[in-house]
Order: sequence, then C-alpha cells, then structure tokens
Amino acid sequence: MSDDRRTRGTDRTQAIMRTTLELAQEFGYAKLSIEAVAARAGVGKHTVYRRWPSKGALFLDAVLTSGGPGLDYPDTGDLVADLRQQIRAAVDLLGRPPLGPLYQALVGEAQHDPRIAAALNERFIRPQADRTVARLRKAQQQGQLSAEFDLDLAMAILSGPLYFRLLITQEPLTHEYVERLLNALLAGMAPRP
Repeated sequence: MSDDRRTRGTDRTQAIMRTTLELAQEFGYAKLSIEAVAARAGVGKHTVYRRWPSKGALFLDAVLTSGGPGLDYPDTGDLVADLRQQIRAAVDLLGRPPLGPLYQALVGEAQHDPRIAAALNERFIRPQADRTVARLRKAQQQGQLSAEFDLDLAMAILSGPLYFRLLITQEPLTHEYVERLLNALLAGMAPRP
C-alpha cells in the first residue's frame, strides 16, 4: 500500500471518528447511527463497516482515541498527592462534557454488548487499574502503606464511589468529593505502628 493511500485511509478513519463524536454530542448515543456518521463524514456506510463491525465498536474507538489529558500517575514520592492529582484529572475528564456523557453512554453500551465490555476493559479500565495498583504497590514497598493492605481492593474502593456517582446517582464528581474519598480510604491504608 502506498504512503498516499495509507494517509488517505488514516485521514478518513479520523474523520469518521470525529464525526461520530460530533453526532453523539448533538443527538446522544441512542440516536447515533452508522448511516448518519457515513453521510456526514462523506463516506459510504460500507467504508465504516469495514473498519468497525458495529455502532458500539465505532463509538468505543471514537471515545477512547478522542485525546484529552493523560491519566498517568505522577510519582512525586507523596502517594496522597499523586492519587489526588490523578483522580482529579480523571474526574475532570470523565465527569464533565464533552467526554463525560459520552463515556457514560459507552459504559451503558458495554452492559448490552459483551464485545464492547471486553474492549473497554482491555483498552481503558484495566490499564488504568493496573497503573493505580502499580503506584500503590510502589508506595507499599516504600512503607507508605500497610504491607497487609489488599491493593486490588484499594483500586476497587477508589474507583467504585466515582463510578457510583458517574453512572448511578449522577451526582457531580467534584474535587471536594475526591478529597472525602481519599481521606476515607487512606485512614485504612496507613501502615500500623
């Protein structure tokens, strides 16, 4: 394949994903269709289906490749500051438009499509969880956390309340809420004398 064809293909793929996000923001995920995406992007629907087998797969790619700030952990040596910075970045990214409502719709779609659930877990949720556990493990090895503390459970305790607010109660995700969450969790994570 020539570089020119590869560039056109990449440009077309980016245009389709950008259009998908635009339409989802305008009309919501439920009203999003491959036909509407193809029409607005100026491609045939077969072009879309060659790249993505379903609306959910297209939406997943569009949301997860839409950019935004990175959610990597800093490592300042201060676990609490690092957790605070990373969780606040996640709240700022996923708890507000434009990405927040799209991410909510994506998680909703994952409840009905096991392939989307598996891909979302593989491409976003598991890598984020692994980064969190790695940062906690390093702090544990440095004596900042109890040696007995279950790091996988800590990850679930950190993310569960955020997802509960984002998806169930739809209360705002705020920095103040992040502080309350960290204070509650860290009381149980501290090393014992």
